[in-house]
Amino acid sequence: MAAAVGLPTIAAPARPPSGFWRRALRQRSFVLGGVLSLLVLASALLSLLWTPWSPYEIDIAAKLRPPSAAHWLGTDSFGRDIVSLLLAGARSTIMVGIIAVSIGLTFGVTLGLIASARRGWTEEIIMRFSDFTFAFPAVLSAIMLAAVAGPGMVTSIVAIGIFQIPTLTRLTRGSANAIWAREFVLAARAAGKGGFRITIEHVLPNILSILIVQVTIQFALSILAEAALSYLGLGTQPPQPSWGRMLNDAQTLLFQSPMLAVYPGAAIAIAVLGLNLLGDGLRDLLDPRLARER
Repeated sequence: MAAAVGLPTIAAPARPPSGFWRRALRQRSFVLGGVLSLLVLASALLSLLWTPWSPYEIDIAAKLRPPSAAHWLGTDSFGRDIVSLLLAGARSTIMVGIIAVSIGLTFGVTLGLIASARRGWTEEIIMRFSDFTFAFPAVLSAIMLAAVAGPGMVTSIVAIGIFQIPTLTRLTRGSANAIWAREFVLAARAAGKGGFRITIEHVLPNILSILIVQVTIQFALSILAEAALSYLGLGTQPPQPSWGRMLNDAQTLLFQSPMLAVYPGAAIAIAVLGLNLLGDGLRDLLDPRLARER
């Protein structure tokens, strides 16, 4: 019986198949999405070490200048360098996205695994909690939190993180339920393994690929949510740069200097497109059925 339990664990599909990177380099969605995502990440990391100008430096005399050798993309209505604002804005966006997705992933996966393992009233309570949380999108949650604690980056992180939990809870629970019905899990139960051990050793490794793909999608949604909250004045507050704040500042200057809105809009589009393409590529690469076809 021990051998019967061990063999399926070794053959778990969560582990990337052989030749993963060779197939990945032939997957156009994965490559393009990875390049765009790395570009955004590199911009955020670069802003920690260097920006052409200080993103907090205001020079009214130099406001709304066109692109030049000194200011590669020009300046905004406060005389701040656009390139510096974009780089620093990437840092804010990435930080909010990572923390918010981590909150959703931690609580969502934990609740989903518990619901799948315990079933009964435990599962019912957790799923009804998820339904209740669905009624509070990120913007509504941010409005309520801002009324209590005031707007800011922490408010947007908590609001977006709460919004992530029910989606990941449902995905984890559904995927885990399919694994609990597999033969090797039944064999593990017959061998005397408890629910916690089966969840850690068998269920979680077999749904990791699904969770990885979903995290990239949730990250893209977090970037959009952060930009929307900052645009509405509920997220990142000045003087901290944010792509959403840049869009807010540019809305009154659309006819005078439309590029002020194009630059942050393009940055958001690149980040979201890159993560969505990366998620599509990972889904194709980590799906064992598609891997066998290739």
